[in-house]
Amino acid sequence: MLSKQYQDSINTLLKKIEEAEMIIVGGAAGMSAASGYNWYQDDAMFRAHFNAFAEEYGISSIFGGFYYKFRTEEERWAYLATLIKFVAEAPIGQPYKDLYQLLQGKDYYIITTNQDTQFLQVFPENKVSAIQGDWTHLQCSQPCHDGIYPYAEQAKELCTHMEGTRIPSDMIPLCPVCGGPMELWVRSFVFLEGTKYRSEKNKYREIILKSKNKKVLFLELGVGQMTPMFIKEPFWNMTYTWPDAYYITINPMDALMPKELEGKGLAIHEDIARILKDALNEKAKIAQ
Repeated sequence: MLSKQYQDSINTLLKKIEEAEMIIVGGAAGMSAASGYNWYQDDAMFRAHFNAFAEEYGISSIFGGFYYKFRTEEERWAYLATLIKFVAEAPIGQPYKDLYQLLQGKDYYIITTNQDTQFLQVFPENKVSAIQGDWTHLQCSQPCHDGIYPYAEQAKELCTHMEGTRIPSDMIPLCPVCGGPMELWVRSFVFLEGTKYRSEKNKYREIILKSKNKKVLFLELGVGQMTPMFIKEPFWNMTYTWPDAYYITINPMDALMPKELEGKGLAIHEDIARILKDALNEKAKIAQ
């Protein structure tokens, strides 16, 4: 039996989705964690795909491996190829599918700091801005030019040539322009904020400009406190200043609600996967 507070949260979520003229979703790592993809933990999923690196180097999470200082580029790219292959082949998480169903028939847009491409595998590209890059593309590390390159298929091929935790030296990816080292196109000290990055920012900016006088629901899913400047704080500011905006945050740990948003927001301290599934089921009951 659901508690009254939990049921009230579901009802408010569905009511605000129904009333909204525009729904702006902010999705971060907690959304993927709710799908079983936790980038920070040494769990069964991590061991299933990265155990060789865990055993050899003591790496204890996917992000831990990304930032690990490998002795050689052959070892580093063996890990990165494994990471890219994992991201490219990972099944779509159920919370993403449930969110897609909840948003059907509504005008919506998604901004995400996630780099695992899950949103882009479910939602149309013109409705998503991935503002921190993604794990399946490469860039020049300099960068010597404004170009990013899909690398999922090449990474899968690299993995077939791995020996232990190394790839052959002649398979290390090099920049096609300057011949220098390549890097993953994700937020880092060398992250390329070029044409593609500006395109993602501009898509989102246009939605914001078109929406400020509408009845807007800002729906924040799994946004923590590591990088609040990308989603959380802008959502708070727009909810506070826009007369017809409402803010809902769903996060078992970091569902924060500023006192300034009293009456204009709801913090749901519950598992994202459970909330989205129960909301979808409730929506189906109402439609009957």
